[in-house]
Amino acid sequence: MDDTTADLIKHARVPERTVHHADALAWLRDRGVLRGASVITSLPDVSEVPALGFEGWRAWFQDAAELIMAAVPPEGIAMFFQSDIKRDGLWLDKGALVIGAAGRTGMGMLFHKIVCRKPPGTVTYGRASYSHLLGFASTLRPSLRRATADVLADAGFMPGSKAMGVKACIEACRFVLDETITRTIVDPFCGFGTALAVANAMGMDAVGVDLSARMCKRARMLRIDLGKDRG
Repeated sequence: MDDTTADLIKHARVPERTVHHADALAWLRDRGVLRGASVITSLPDVSEVPALGFEGWRAWFQDAAELIMAAVPPEGIAMFFQSDIKRDGLWLDKGALVIGAAGRTGMGMLFHKIVCRKPPGTVTYGRASYSHLLGFASTLRPSLRRATADVLADAGFMPGSKAMGVKACIEACRFVLDETITRTIVDPFCGFGTALAVANAMGMDAVGVDLSARMCKRARMLRIDLGKDRG
C-alpha cells in the first residue's frame, strides 16, 4: 500500500448512526423539517399498538404518514415499506393509506414497488407475503434512465419477521444516492435498524427513533455486510 492510499484510508469518514429512544411523532414535531435527509421507514401495524384499537390505529397511521412527509425537505424523498393485514376476513391496504396521506400533504408518488417477503406462490392467511415499497417527494422527479424493476422477487435478509428486508433497503438507499442530494437516512420507527445499517454500509449517515429501549439497542448494534447480503 502506497502512502497516498494509506492516507486516504486513514482520513476516510466513517458514516454516523444515532438512535434515539423516544416517541417518533413527538421527535418529528420537535425537529421540524429534516434538512439534508430522506426518510425510509415502516409504520407499525395495529398489532404493535393494540391500545389504540383498530379505528384509532388507522387514524394514527395516517397522521403519522402525513407528519413524516411534512418533515421531508424538498430535496429529499419519503419511502414507506408496508405489509397489508387482514382483519375480520377483509384485507387492509396500507399502501392506500400512505397514498391518501401523500395526497393531503401535496406530495407526488415517484414509485410503487411490490417486494416479495416470501417466495412468489406462497399462500398466506393473515399477513401478506408481499410488501409495498412506496416513494414520495414534493419536487423531485427521478431520471427514467435509472428506472428499476417494479417487483422485487426477494426482500432479502430480515432481522425479524416484521423487519424491512436488506435488499429492499438497498433498493431504497440506492435511489436516495442516485436521485437526491440528501446523504442522511432517517427512520422514525427504526425497529431492528435494517434501513440504518444499510445506509451506513452504503456510506450515508443514519438517524433512528424507537419507543422500545430494547429495539434501540438492537438498532445501534446491527451491521450489514453488503458483499454477503446484497445477494
